Amino acid sequence: MNNLWQIKQTDYKHNDSGKYETVFTLANGYKGMRGWLEFSKYGIPGNLIAGIFNQADSQVTEIVNNQNPLKISMYADNEALDIETCEVLDFDRTLDMKEGILYTTIELKTKSGRITKISSERFVSKNDVHRWGIKYTIKPVNYSGKIFIENVIDGTVTNSSFDPMNKTKHLNVKELYDLEKGIALKTVTKDKGIEIVEGILLKAEDGVLQNRKYRELGEEVSEAFEIRVEEGKQYTVEKYGVTYTSRDTDKDPFELLKDNMDNFVEKGLEEEVRLHKEKWNETWDKIDIQIKGDNQAQLGIRFNLFQITASASDEDDRVSIAAKALHGEGYKGHVFWDTEIYMLPFFIYTNPKIAKNLLMYRYNTLEGARKNARENGYIGAQFPWEAADDGTEVTPKWGVDYDGNPVRIWTGDEEFHISSDIVFGIWEYYRATKDKDFLVNHGMEIVLDTSKFWSSRVEYNEEFDRYEINRVIGPDEFHEHVNNNVYTNYLAKWNLEKGVELAEWLKTENKEVYDNLLDKLEITEDDIKEWQQIADKVYIPRDANSRVIEQFEGYFDLKDIEITEHDENGMPIWPDLQGYKLGETQLIKQPDVVMLMLLLGDEFDNETKKENYEYYEKRTMHKSSLSPSMYSIMGLTVGDTRNAYRYFMKTVMTDLEDNQGNAQLGLHAASTGGSWQSVVFGFGGVYVNKEEILCLNPWLPEKWDELSFKVNWRGNILNISITKENVSIKGTDEAKIKVYEKEYSIEKDKEIVILR
Repeated sequence: MNNLWQIKQTDYKHNDSGKYETVFTLANGYKGMRGWLEFSKYGIPGNLIAGIFNQADSQVTEIVNNQNPLKISMYADNEALDIETCEVLDFDRTLDMKEGILYTTIELKTKSGRITKISSERFVSKNDVHRWGIKYTIKPVNYSGKIFIENVIDGTVTNSSFDPMNKTKHLNVKELYDLEKGIALKTVTKDKGIEIVEGILLKAEDGVLQNRKYRELGEEVSEAFEIRVEEGKQYTVEKYGVTYTSRDTDKDPFELLKDNMDNFVEKGLEEEVRLHKEKWNETWDKIDIQIKGDNQAQLGIRFNLFQITASASDEDDRVSIAAKALHGEGYKGHVFWDTEIYMLPFFIYTNPKIAKNLLMYRYNTLEGARKNARENGYIGAQFPWEAADDGTEVTPKWGVDYDGNPVRIWTGDEEFHISSDIVFGIWEYYRATKDKDFLVNHGMEIVLDTSKFWSSRVEYNEEFDRYEINRVIGPDEFHEHVNNNVYTNYLAKWNLEKGVELAEWLKTENKEVYDNLLDKLEITEDDIKEWQQIADKVYIPRDANSRVIEQFEGYFDLKDIEITEHDENGMPIWPDLQGYKLGETQLIKQPDVVMLMLLLGDEFDNETKKENYEYYEKRTMHKSSLSPSMYSIMGLTVGDTRNAYRYFMKTVMTDLEDNQGNAQLGLHAASTGGSWQSVVFGFGGVYVNKEEILCLNPWLPEKWDELSFKVNWRGNILNISITKENVSIKGTDEAKIKVYEKEYSIEKDKEIVILR
């Protein structure tokens, strides 16, 4: 196995458990199983199933940590085989991303001197999302006797298990099952009554597992076996797992589980592993990025590609990707703008089917967005800053600040730009795929209803004859209750203009759908004309004497404190605030104006981009994993290549190096998408111009010998390879493409080589 496909942990420290549980999470878009180590008392087990949300005693609806089917205990005679009570002689965990398998090897010495080597291979199937499994190999190194195995499904699990003030139990245990060959446990969510059933079964060669004993212990179900072992001999035990929920089916999920388990066991664990590996091979053929000459960058980008892909559902258009994906309970499993702005582009250009599913999630939660607007006194659709299963706002009202003090969270009340972000995602998807059916039958409804929302959210200032958007939060969340945030205003204006443009397009394209949609949404053609009038007068704060755009009204009047020091990870260290509150300074959390210029790049000249990049880069604290990737791309755009590489490496290593300090809470999913964008849009220089021609303007870091990747442009798979001497492109169909501003014609299955 090639180490450029492997993430390794060779030194066990329980304080690192949370980080590695996230890094070693295995997921398939339906289910995520944190890389919890069965043989340790520490850590946060996580069994997260997409779309299973509940509130119960929690402040807001949150993703449910379901019953834990990974729990297994082993004993050498009467001595527990676990890391805390034994001497650890050997420890190795390896995530093989090519295969999607987590390998673990530990060698433990008990107090009496018995040495046992245990190896395991864990997978969460990409072939059948309801299946997962583990193969254990057990070797008594220096003794003969008995090893006892206790196989458990734990229904006592809670969310926020290490946070006593917020610990919540979302599940009632409904039924425990003795399958005779295996066990199962069914739970039901307290609020919505969703049933979740987990089944597990141990299998070994005939005669290995003896004297089975079934037990029901409160909210746990277990089966115990003994194995009579001989010194130096290896014993293989296979663990089969199957998961179903009532959300998946109208039938009894337990009956489906039994049928699937029978079929799974009949075909065997190795056959499912083989099919699982095949699916990953097919996936890597679409998504892999090859970076020659920089092993750390190669390993880092593959980790990000692996985890973002594992987080997305191929089939379910009722779920999206949460900010922490299926890797942890952070941000309560909620979906943010992260999905459309950071993750969606990766899928648009590698797997458009998944991209469409992610946008359909927004379509399927439109009623919730409309409810948000009504409750806030607006019309149309106001998408929530934090979303769960129904599109209503689920942002917590309270949290804690950097010092642990209670603080009111205003983002759910004021961070309105999410609605435009979603429309931007729809337009990017359509532009790259020309999926007219989606735009006509689904996307247009969102475009028009969000335009309707913005027409009610703007405020007319009669004195200046302009429309303003006051009391908002932009992408920079250090500054709350601000007026006329440029990112918000500009994208609202863009949203309204796109609504007008696409309404005219739809009227010509399909008059029947157009008429029905306007009738359904209670929009008139006069309303659409008014949208254009509003867009023309939306206020965009500008300084007449400078190209630097004021982030919001009054920003330049704040205390200007620049960042002068950075930590060992290259991240900014808090400067002396000189007695000012954070919101009273020009320090910002993440790109705001710079972010706008990346999304709507055609609307700003290079000098304007450069001056704004230089101004805001010095004042950005990067207190969000969303931040470095965008500065990397903009750095390349304006010629700051040195910092662009540094920011890229911070992005790809976000979780591997835990440079945000909170990897234990789950994956930084936005940075996985940002990593791909940094490579393809940044170093690869891929962009779409006003004429909707795909363009390349690549630049390679000094240590990179070659960069290769694929993009799906309107169904044409383009293989792109870049060196310092040339750019080669081969497509599966004909295409026009621009490289370094010169246009070329691509013929089907013929490679062209362009000298630099």
